[in-house]
Amino acid sequence: MDDVLVTGLGALSPLGAGTDAFWRGMHAADTAPLRVPDPLAHMDHPLMYLVPEADVPDGPEEQDGLPLGRGSRFALAAAREAVLDAGLAGPPAPDTGRDRGRGAAQDAGRDTGQDAGRDGVRDAGRDAGPDAPRAGLDPRAGLDPRRVAVALSSGMGDTDLHEGWWTGQAPASGRWAPTFPVASVVGGWFGAQGVNTCVSNACAASGYALSVAADLIRSGEADVVIAGGAEAYSRVALGCFNRLGAIDPERCRPFSAERRGTVFGEGAAVLVLESAAHARARGARTVYGRLAGAGWSCDAYHATAPEPSGAQIERAMREALREAGAGGGSGAGGLGFVMPHGTGTELNDVVESRVLGALAPRTPLYSVKALIGHTGGAAGAFAALAAALVLHHKTLPPNVPIGEPDPECAVPLPSGSAPMTGGYGLVNAYAFGGNNISLVFGEAAA
Repeated sequence: MDDVLVTGLGALSPLGAGTDAFWRGMHAADTAPLRVPDPLAHMDHPLMYLVPEADVPDGPEEQDGLPLGRGSRFALAAAREAVLDAGLAGPPAPDTGRDRGRGAAQDAGRDTGQDAGRDGVRDAGRDAGPDAPRAGLDPRAGLDPRRVAVALSSGMGDTDLHEGWWTGQAPASGRWAPTFPVASVVGGWFGAQGVNTCVSNACAASGYALSVAADLIRSGEADVVIAGGAEAYSRVALGCFNRLGAIDPERCRPFSAERRGTVFGEGAAVLVLESAAHARARGARTVYGRLAGAGWSCDAYHATAPEPSGAQIERAMREALREAGAGGGSGAGGLGFVMPHGTGTELNDVVESRVLGALAPRTPLYSVKALIGHTGGAAGAFAALAAALVLHHKTLPPNVPIGEPDPECAVPLPSGSAPMTGGYGLVNAYAFGGNNISLVFGEAAA
């Protein structure tokens, strides 16, 4: 079976625009949520880890007449960086009038090389004016657009548009707009004519999207898949979790004895997945790692609570590790780190900790949610992006301090940077409805 490689990364997060900012933020390990700037957020804890205002894309406001919300704009920004990073970005298409509001990111990257291109794509994503043309895929990369797919996820999609219309905060649109257009928006931008699908099974969604992407490649349906997730502030979502009593009044602190719930984050994380044969044939510039295994399961237990024994999350982890051929312990064939799901909610953290304690008792954890909050439908993609960066740099950054650890969550959360001790990383993502997924990423072959 051909390997599924990670050949491009893109991110827009509370740490700023771009994967370089994300990696620096992982090492700084110093973040905090903010009060949302929403005068209608009448709730006990209107807190969230927000994308810095300076990094919020100022467009496009629409695509082919379709109004776009914050989630779709986040997805486009991260996808543009990932496709550029993979060396697959083509020149901008001529501006025909239909493409107004689209970024000219690829010009900057194509003209200044890969590293400068990252800066260019970030700047273009922020500064794209209303007349910037869309950019497509580079035909020189040997791409058949019919074999380029998109698998993106979101828990709330472009709900912010609809919330603005409902409350009169934004002018009503003359056109109906779907709530979950993120995959079709990205597919339309790049002219990807393969499968374009948006997965939305809550907080496991982007993990499922990445697994779907790998299946499309392994089944021969696609050579390249633009995969990941995007999530933006939603008053409805934050209000619902406040009513559930599931928001921590201070910060997101998974596995802490003082945790009192989760805190949401926003942003987008996108990975370019590619068959090893296709990457070799075109001479891919960088391979961050490979998606080596995946395991799905469902608790079939409760609408919101995890099944207390953790049997099904253990099943998903074991299946992903088995498919990857990853064993316990250190060394190239061992598990070097875990990106846990741990959200800061009481039972969730305890159940996952118990399973990890039995399955990988000494494997260090890195909590992405302690860094940027719980990004919902994008959480699995952010964890996958973090795993790819760790594998690429062979370093596990320090965790954000969580305070006194919960004795019922006996998992190692290193407070300092450390070299990788195994060749694989495990990513977990769980959701309401009992949806579970585990992914295993491995080092790129030498």
